Amino acid sequence: MPHASLAMASGDRFNVNISFSKNWEHLQNKFVGTGHPDISKFEWAVNHHRDSMASHIGHSDMLAYFAVAEGEAIGRIKYTLLEKMLQPCGPPPARSET
Repeated sequence: MPHASLAMASGDRFNVNISFSKNWEHLQNKFVGTGHPDISKFEWAVNHHRDSMASHIGHSDMLAYFAVAEGEAIGRIKYTLLEKMLQPCGPPPARSET
């Protein structure tokens, strides 16, 4: 019986790559932060920072940790993180017109 499963696995390995590719494209279309081949470093960094800050806001234990470390109220830390989400990496770089 082990030989039959090996034969099946070797025949399906090409289908796995095709299936993965279709799933990856679906995820990229569904979720903005997953990126695409033409994403710039700035856009990637903005997505990464926003995802991290959203995660910190969503986990109350992390908010409490930040509040104790900075000596601020939890509400103030949440407000600060929300403000930083507007432009987490500063203003976008100037685009070259070529």
